Order: sequence, then structure tokens, then C-alpha cells
Amino acid sequence: MTNIFDSHAHYDDGWFDSDRDELLASLPDKGVCGIVNNSVDLNNAKTVLALAEKYPFIYAAVGIHPENLEGLPEDYLDQIAELTKHPKVVAIGETGLDYHWDIPKDKQNRVFEEQLQLSLELGMPIIVHDREAHGDTFDKLRKYRPNALVHCFSGSVELMREAVRMGLYISLGGVVTFKNARHSIEVASEIPLDRLLLETDAPYMAPVPFRGKRCDSSMIVYAAERIASLRGIGVQELLDITAENAKRFYRI
Repeated sequence: MTNIFDSHAHYDDGWFDSDRDELLASLPDKGVCGIVNNSVDLNNAKTVLALAEKYPFIYAAVGIHPENLEGLPEDYLDQIAELTKHPKVVAIGETGLDYHWDIPKDKQNRVFEEQLQLSLELGMPIIVHDREAHGDTFDKLRKYRPNALVHCFSGSVELMREAVRMGLYISLGGVVTFKNARHSIEVASEIPLDRLLLETDAPYMAPVPFRGKRCDSSMIVYAAERIASLRGIGVQELLDITAENAKRFYRI
């Protein structure tokens, strides 16, 4: 397989410390043509940028994840805006809402909203994290109508349809290979193909048969095989379509 574009990954994660460079250097030979590596706070944004500078096929997104709000400096938006001037930065993210953890919702919503506003001011795409927070997440998306990717989409078909009506993109990954992933499979079966991106969320969310192990971008093939079978198209055709979608969304 070729033309594998991983729209959302975290290669700065400690799980890659033992062999990061060896692994990344091997990915083009495995068919990977692009990766968008996401920061989760201001500190790791530097590592994300360094990887994007080192590897031509890696791009960066800079933003504040909802799990990383403690100690957030008052000028964090200015710092993000400055980071977006780097030529390899293609989006703001990963940002959004996560109600799975006990993190103050009012602060989560404020920081998410501020980054949405920044994405509009800068004319940049934004990568949205939505975990157990569909209502508030989509309230914000309806309000601002950003050029957004809802990554690792976990909503219903009905919510997917609304996202598509708003012009949003959705990314799916290893979850579609899980036996209990009813929503993801239903979404994968129906989403218009021009709104679909593929992702790993590496090192997390590894597909079957690697579930529970470290994930990397080459494993997108397993999700692609599952989605292609649901759609009745070839795996390479799906990879080609989703790679073009990712390049269009990220303006690469």
C-alpha cells in the first residue's frame, strides 16, 4: 500500500523514546506519505516542531489539549500564534473538550473557545478533541463554524451528518477494527468519502490485531481495510482519497 496519510499522531510521546528516529525513518518505505504530529501543550510543541523540521513528510499542529490546562500562562494564545508562523505548522491543535476526566468544564470551554477564535483569526484549520462532550463541543462548532477536523470521531451517525452539513471533516482510526465499535462502523459506512480522513492517534488506539500495543502510522492499513470493505471499494482507492482529503484540509 502507498499514499498513507496519518492525519493525527503524537510521535513526541515517551512510548517512542527508545526507537523514534529509527521508526520514523522507516515509515516512507512502508507507504506513509504524510503525518500531522499534534502538540498537547506549549512545552511539547517544541519537540513536535523539531520532528517536523527533521522529516519532510511530518507536519505539526500546535495547541492546548483539555487535559493540559494546569499552569497555562496568560499569554498562551500569543505563544500559539507565534508558533503557527513556522512553515511546517498546518493547524491549531489538538484542542477541545474531555469530560471523561475531572477537569473544570468552565476552563476547558474557555480555552477551547479561545483557540477556536484564534483559528478563525489566523485562517488556520483546527483539530478538535471530543471525549464524552458531544453537546458542548458541537455547540461551539455551530457557533464558530471553523475549518475543523473532529479527530477520533466517537459520535453517532446523526452527529456525523450534522458535522458534514457544517463542512467539517472527521477522522477515523483503529477503533473501526474493534468488535464493539458500533458507532464508528456505522459512521465509516455512511460518511461522504470527501469528508473522511484516516488517523492513528499514535501511539494509542492500535487496531486489531495489535490492540493494546504501541501504534504507528503504518498500521492505518488495518483501519483502511475495514472501511474499504464496508464501502465496497479497494483499499488503495480509500488511501488515495483520504490522503487527498488530508492535503486539502491541511492545505499541504
